[in-house]
Amino acid sequence: MAVTPASPATFPAPPVSPAPSAAPPMFLREFAARMLRYRRTWRGTVVLSVANPLLFLLAIGAGLGRLVDPASLNGIDYLEFFAPGMLAAAAMQNAFVESSFAVYSSLRRDRAYLVAAATPLEPRDILAGHLLFIAFRVASSALAFAVVMVAFGAVRSPWVVLTVPAALLTGMAFAAPLAAWTVTVGEFGRLNTVFRFVMMPMYLFAGTFFDLATLPEWLRPVAYVLPLWHGVDLCRTLSLGTATLGTSLVHVGYLVVLTAAGVVAALFTYRRHIHL
Repeated sequence: MAVTPASPATFPAPPVSPAPSAAPPMFLREFAARMLRYRRTWRGTVVLSVANPLLFLLAIGAGLGRLVDPASLNGIDYLEFFAPGMLAAAAMQNAFVESSFAVYSSLRRDRAYLVAAATPLEPRDILAGHLLFIAFRVASSALAFAVVMVAFGAVRSPWVVLTVPAALLTGMAFAAPLAAWTVTVGEFGRLNTVFRFVMMPMYLFAGTFFDLATLPEWLRPVAYVLPLWHGVDLCRTLSLGTATLGTSLVHVGYLVVLTAAGVVAALFTYRRHIHL
């Protein structure tokens, strides 16, 4: 009698567990920590980042500006001339505060950088997270300022919507190099010196308040190499509807290169100075 071999036992295949989702980039942890802190302190920044520029807009643009003859500005009302320049200058000022005073405090005073460095975060993650937070601060303040410009009737072109990213780029062109330098600074007074003798004069010599054509001819080339002038002219031409592709690309290219150079320098200085 033939014997039929028994069939091999079969077992159900084990369930396939889903592939683990990719972890978010580490720098987002630094950004999240700063956003958490900002949620508790944002009221204290309103005066500097929003109210102060708006007071300038009211006092100089809508007040003193009424005494300026539009014929001296090629038929442009002074408020329309001043507002986009102040937008770029406010972006510069907000970027300076967040990338100098805040960086110095994070390393020398409250030591938030050193606390973060004791976690799996690398210096490059701390830098990227902080720069992302600075970008948020500059962009949100610029958006609020642009809304007020529109409400005041200080714009002539729908291209004004692009003044917000233009102001953001202007701010980051200052923030990245300043962060790279500030992390190496050991004395707080040096930050005040830079603010008084470097940043503040840019308000006067970058075309924020008046047309550069009124400057002596020998001084104009100096103004043209200032990062703030590129931001001011970019925001102003977009707001007035006089921007050209070639000139705008020059402004954007200049600010992008400056931002990139600052990031490269900051990667080196942060790695060297943030340690336990």
